[in-house]
Amino acid sequence: MIEIQLQAKEFLTGAGLSGPWAVAVMHFLLVVVAFVLAALSGLLCRRWVVPLLLRLSKRTEARWDDVLFSRPVLLAACRVVPAIVIWGLLPWTFADWPVVREVLVRLTAIYITVTSTQTLLALINAIRLMDDGPRSARQQYLYTLCGVLKILVVFIAVIVVVAIVIDKNPATLFAGLGAASAILMLAFQDTIKGLVAGIRLTTNDMLRVGDWITVPSAGANGRVEDLTLTTVKVRNFDNTIVTVTPQTLVDGSFQNWNGMEQKEGRKQVRQLYYDFRSLHVGDDGVANITRFRHHVEQWLAENPKVLADKRPLVRQAPATQAGCCLEFVFWLRSQAGADFEHDTSDVMEYIYAAGTDFGLRIYQPFPQQ
Repeated sequence: MIEIQLQAKEFLTGAGLSGPWAVAVMHFLLVVVAFVLAALSGLLCRRWVVPLLLRLSKRTEARWDDVLFSRPVLLAACRVVPAIVIWGLLPWTFADWPVVREVLVRLTAIYITVTSTQTLLALINAIRLMDDGPRSARQQYLYTLCGVLKILVVFIAVIVVVAIVIDKNPATLFAGLGAASAILMLAFQDTIKGLVAGIRLTTNDMLRVGDWITVPSAGANGRVEDLTLTTVKVRNFDNTIVTVTPQTLVDGSFQNWNGMEQKEGRKQVRQLYYDFRSLHVGDDGVANITRFRHHVEQWLAENPKVLADKRPLVRQAPATQAGCCLEFVFWLRSQAGADFEHDTSDVMEYIYAAGTDFGLRIYQPFPQQ
């Protein structure tokens, strides 16, 4: 840069310029050279370095390089390079104007901090989006950790920018925050509780993206579409969107149907009460309700809507004043939605009607006179 300054002075002296005008024109030329070099460095990164790294990462079987050298991350990093070039050339460009140099140095440092933060956030987002399918517990924990890292990176960047503006050491500001931590925790207690609740949900594997959950207190009954540290977005069966805080799920209760969906079939247990006066013993010595139990078990075992590998059961439950109780236990192939409800109705409607063939009557209290 010193050589460029000397050549610029010789050129201006040869052109007949001297004094303040020569100094002003020389600084203008140095600024132009600095911006040209910065622009060329950024263009070189975008046009040559980024495509080269993308091609190299695609040729490998590892996945970490696809995340580290993804296009959003590389393009964000390219915005840092011109600022670094300007940072290196500023001491020479404005050597005679210390005030202007100091202001530009601080502005450039702020820009480098912001662009570096954007690069780190792009890298964290790339890690979060690495797996867009149903997440395992470890993947969901990594997803949650990325959310914490983003908050931490932004917090540190704000502190660094403030330190640059007021010309203080960032370590001094971090030390001063220790005294104000109690006030910050009081002001952001809801956010902190949400973060802790989100971490509890993910670390204990209580909830994953893609799970079907029911939260009666929040009116949520559908699949989890997004799970962050502060928000759980649920798409209901009618395509409405319900947003629930992790704190609500942790403090209250919710039903997760994931265990049912992972296994084949869905268990159904129903009870019916039959009038004792309709029970009798047939000529073969077998009670009509006994023959009815065996008939329903056989019918359920042969029903294509019922799982064949899980034996259905019709058993005698404790009797009450409402009558003789039979309990029907079976597993339907369909697990959720209208199919499950329709299949349940088909099975129970047959059971309601079949009892009359055996002389059984479902208990009904006499109407009041």
